[in-house]
Amino acid sequence: MGRDSGFPAETTDIRSGHGDALTGVTVIVCASCRDETGSDAHPRAGERLAEDTRQAAASDTIRIRTVECLGNCKRRLSAAILRDGCWSYVFGDLTATSGADLVTGAKLFATSTDGLIPWRGRPDSLKRGLVARIPPLDMLKDQT
Repeated sequence: MGRDSGFPAETTDIRSGHGDALTGVTVIVCASCRDETGSDAHPRAGERLAEDTRQAAASDTIRIRTVECLGNCKRRLSAAILRDGCWSYVFGDLTATSGADLVTGAKLFATSTDGLIPWRGRPDSLKRGLVARIPPLDMLKDQT
């Protein structure tokens, strides 16, 4: 599963009977992330995490995308979970087998009524690995 140096973004729209709630959720995985050894070997650990996430979401309607770099290199394998009109989350310190945790987080997010990923039920890797929570633009208030 090699990629060229451009790391083209890939999308996986996976359909299931979970309704439309999951269609507004996107998991973005940093495909250029290296593992703890720092190896340049391909497939990179981030590419393996993206594939593991796709496999974990095989029966769901969650968009799985890749990006060349999330700029979170000090926290190794990184991913983000976004939902239309809600907060966005960036996670680090993941492993190449954290795909099921990302899918669990995406499902919790999809059913959240307040636009946040609930703490209860969130996998430990998404509790410990939280790097940032970013508000939706329409929530920002300018002070003049």
